[in-house]
Amino acid sequence: MHWFVKIEKGIVDRTTFDQFVPAHRDYVRDLIAQGHEAKSGYWAEFGGGMLLFKAANLEEARAIVARDPLIQNGCVDYQLHEWRIVVE
Repeated sequence: MHWFVKIEKGIVDRTTFDQFVPAHRDYVRDLIAQGHEAKSGYWAEFGGGMLLFKAANLEEARAIVARDPLIQNGCVDYQLHEWRIVVE
């Protein structure tokens, strides 16, 4: 399994965004239960956030991101990157 990171920026108003946050949390909990070691959060100093998770390859990572309610409901723009750890 490889680490991937989805870096996102909100593109809708706060009220619209907030209505999909509970579904996003459930989605992340499901990823954790499936063994993807997901972590999700937002930037303290500016809008946007990040999802860190494990996937077998980039294709699987893209499929995982596509299931995120924030993506499905057009709440965020994002970039997806494979994160290669140099020092643990």
